[in-house]
Amino acid sequence: MSLQPAPWPEPSQEIAVAVQAMYRGRRAPLAVVIRDELGELYADEVFAAAFGVRGRPGWSPGRLMLVTVLQFAEHLTDRQAAEAVRVRIDWKYGLGLDLADDGFDPSILAEFRARLVEHAMVDTALDLLLAALVARGLLKPGGKQRTDSTHVLAAVRDLNRLELAGESVRAALEALAVTAPDWLADTLDVTDWTARYGVRVDSWRLPGSQTKRDALAAAYGADGFTLLRAVYAPHTPAWLAQLPAVDVLRQVLLQNYVIVVDRRGREVITRREADVHGLPPGRCRITSPYDTDARRGGKRDLFWTGYKVHLSETCTDEQDGDQEGGPGEQSLPNIITNVATTDAAVPDAAMTTPIHESLARRGLLPDEHLVDSGYPSADLLVESADRFGIHLITPMLADVSAQARAGAGFDAAAFDVDFDTHTVTCPQGKTSTAWSPARQRGVETIVVKFDTDTCRACPVKTQCTTARRGGRQLTIRPRRVQEALTQARARQTTARFRQTYRLRAGVEGTIRQAVAVTDTRHARYRGLHKTHLQHVLSGVALNFIRLDAWFNDVPLDRSRTSHLSRLDLTLAA
Repeated sequence: MSLQPAPWPEPSQEIAVAVQAMYRGRRAPLAVVIRDELGELYADEVFAAAFGVRGRPGWSPGRLMLVTVLQFAEHLTDRQAAEAVRVRIDWKYGLGLDLADDGFDPSILAEFRARLVEHAMVDTALDLLLAALVARGLLKPGGKQRTDSTHVLAAVRDLNRLELAGESVRAALEALAVTAPDWLADTLDVTDWTARYGVRVDSWRLPGSQTKRDALAAAYGADGFTLLRAVYAPHTPAWLAQLPAVDVLRQVLLQNYVIVVDRRGREVITRREADVHGLPPGRCRITSPYDTDARRGGKRDLFWTGYKVHLSETCTDEQDGDQEGGPGEQSLPNIITNVATTDAAVPDAAMTTPIHESLARRGLLPDEHLVDSGYPSADLLVESADRFGIHLITPMLADVSAQARAGAGFDAAAFDVDFDTHTVTCPQGKTSTAWSPARQRGVETIVVKFDTDTCRACPVKTQCTTARRGGRQLTIRPRRVQEALTQARARQTTARFRQTYRLRAGVEGTIRQAVAVTDTRHARYRGLHKTHLQHVLSGVALNFIRLDAWFNDVPLDRSRTSHLSRLDLTLAA
């Protein structure tokens, strides 16, 4: 399929007249507003790298991108989106199609998404929209932005370790049965293996007895290793070992089984136990043979298998005086400026710098970034300011020392640190005797110690340390990091901080909108890159909806008050 770039035609006169007649005095549909206000947002030339120069000309990729975004804005399937292109006059207006245009086959949308992933154009839809908004003055660098994350369930069934082993063997057998049926028939007793792996593991109930479960796990392991030995045998075609399903089986067996030698010198295949053999860390452990990027994650009392999505957006402070008015004297709309997707095992703090890098690439770095306590660290406070010029507005985690947790005694804040003389003075006026730079868990620290005899004779020792042999010991950070941490902890207790940080709560509404409109918490596709594409398209769709409301002077929704709450307020008054 080839690409022959061409500008989008203007909506035909016939369709323009019909739309004007239908929506006279009423709010026009989303597709009409976007076309009128933003014009040809996605030019064909941008997607030239994803298409060839020879062959039959394909459908306009720029139009396909707009169709895909509208599809997410209305939560349509591929078939429903293709039908909307054929029959809906507002979509024809937005795409510049004639009334008699018969559209395209739904499979083209899946092929288009695959091309975007294959040619690293996943963020293109968001990049082009943000650039257009910057050019129109609807989006500016600086100001305030806020970020938060939410869980995303993978588009696969959640399997336990026993089910994972059995389904991995079955998936490998299915792949071999399709690609090399003759080899499989000559190598294995197909009838015998079909009895165990002819149907999916989730289609029947696992045995309730632990003894039977252990026997089934051992059988899965033995069958898996038997299949791998046959695939990797010298006389077997080498390309069989390169099948994705076979490689997944190899990794699953490696992560969940061990081969030991008994007293008689025989090999015994047994399942890995965490307290005996150890298990791979969660960030590396495969959870499904059909989505090898999905991982298990947890946040407080929530546990899931899949991914995380991080949404960043601009946020307007009503007290800011530098916000320019728009239609109806509204402030600028809140726009989603970045979408990041990770597997569920990646902590939020690991994404703070990548998010800032993405915003820097787009030229949309904020002056202040409001995030919850999962994103910052003492080092990130300094890095964000030095590298990006961003002030992180966030509550820092509290001191976790025994004294701080108890709320009694002398915690680290009670000590006076002098970085110039490399000394620390305790509340009793005693000076430290050791200042030792160190590296703990990959982090630069300074270990400070007080003299043992001095601490032993101190009248308030029990309020300072529980050490029986040594004196008080403190672990602090290098000067800039420690000072930034101390200032942040002091600042977060002020009324001004609480007033500013209230803006962060608005991102919870954005996540709620993403879930309600685009079902963001359920992955449509399998794999990290395709799931990220889904989230980017969802973010663009939400921006379309917000821009539509802003262009039509529709105020932001306010929290609804239930009848019961309204009655309670009335009685309280």
